Amino acid sequence: MTTPPTLASRLPDVGTTIFTRMSALAQQHQAVNLGQGFPDFDCDPALIDAVDAAMRAGHNQYPMMSGVPALREAVAAKLQRLYGHAYDAGREITITAGATQAIFTALLAIVHPGDEVIVLEPCYDSYAPNIQLAGGRVRRVPLDPHSFRPDFARIRAALGERTRAIVINTPHNPSGTVWSDADMRALAALLEGTQVLVISDEVYEHMVFDGQLHQSAARYPALAARSLIVSSFGKTYHVTGWKVGYVAAPAALTAEFRKVHQYNVFTVNTPMQHGLARYLDDPRPYLDLPAFYQRKRDLFRAGLARTPLRLLPCEGTYFQCVDYSAVSELPEEAFCDWLTREIGVAAIPMAAFGGADRHERVVRFCFAKRDETLNKALELLARL
Repeated sequence: MTTPPTLASRLPDVGTTIFTRMSALAQQHQAVNLGQGFPDFDCDPALIDAVDAAMRAGHNQYPMMSGVPALREAVAAKLQRLYGHAYDAGREITITAGATQAIFTALLAIVHPGDEVIVLEPCYDSYAPNIQLAGGRVRRVPLDPHSFRPDFARIRAALGERTRAIVINTPHNPSGTVWSDADMRALAALLEGTQVLVISDEVYEHMVFDGQLHQSAARYPALAARSLIVSSFGKTYHVTGWKVGYVAAPAALTAEFRKVHQYNVFTVNTPMQHGLARYLDDPRPYLDLPAFYQRKRDLFRAGLARTPLRLLPCEGTYFQCVDYSAVSELPEEAFCDWLTREIGVAAIPMAAFGGADRHERVVRFCFAKRDETLNKALELLARL
C-alpha cells in the first residue's frame, strides 16, 4: 500500500471550533441553540428585494476587486455621518468576505515573521490562529478579570520593539463590554510615538445599549491614522450567512491590505454588494438596532434573573454572560455539554475565548433570537 505523505500542521493545537461542536450537539439533542452568534429570524424583506433586483439587473459578474463603488461610497458616508471621519471611498474602503476574512487579511498584510501582536483576552477565537498563520507571535494581555475592561498598565508592559499591532474589539465579544471615550483616549496616548498599528474589530458597532455611544477608532484622529477598522453587514442586517463586511483604513494601509485581499479572496459577491448599497440609503435599520436588541436583552435578563444564574453586565453586542457557580462545579465546557443534554439549552464556555486571569464558571448565551425562542430557553433554564 502507498503511504500518504505526512504533514506538519500549521495549527497543531487547533481543532474544530467550539461553536461548530456546540451547534452540532444542540441539533443532536434538539436543544435551544443560544450558542453560536446568529439570529434565528429573517432580515428585512426590502433587503432581499434589493439583492433580487440587482441580480435581475445583471449584476452577476466580478465587481471591482476593492468592492462595488456605490457600496464603498455608502460606507464612507455612514462613517463620516456617525463618527466624523472622512474616508476616501476609492482609496480607503474595501469590501470583504465578512469580518473574519477582513481581520485575517489585515494581519497577513501587516505582520512579518517574529512580529508580536497584542490580543486582549478573552477574545474572538480567530485572532490568535490568524496571527500564527501570518508568522507572528501572539502576546496575550488579560482584560480585567471582573469587568472585562482594558488594563492599560498591562498593555503598556506588553509593548516592545517587536510589537507590530494590537487587536481591540468594542463592543466586546464575548463579554458585552463597551469601551468608553476614556478608554479610547488612553489607547491613543499609549500608542503615541510608536509604530504600532490597531486592528479595531467593530462588528457590533450598532448594538450599544442604555444611551451609550459606540466609540469607533474613527472618532479619534490619532487612532484613525493607525487603524484598520472592521465591521460586518451580516451582524448589522441579520444576514450572517452572506459573509459581507468592510475595512476602513488610511490609504497607505489600505494599499497593503488590498495586495493580500486580491489574492486570498479577490472580490466579494456582486449582487449582494449592490443590494446593500441600495439598502444603506436608509439609515433607520442600523440607527434602530440598539433599541431592537436592548428590548431582547432586557427580556432575556429579566427571565435569567429568576434563575440561579448570576448575570454579568451587558453593555452591547447580542451576548449575555452568566456565572453558573451556584448551579454546578463542572468546568465550563463540561457544564455546556450538560446544559445542552440535560436542560436543553446550548451555550458557549468562556474558556473558548482564552484568558486564564478571569472569572471562572462563566458561559455566554446569544439573545439574537425570536422572543418565542428566548422564552422557551428561559422556561427550560428555570429548571436549574
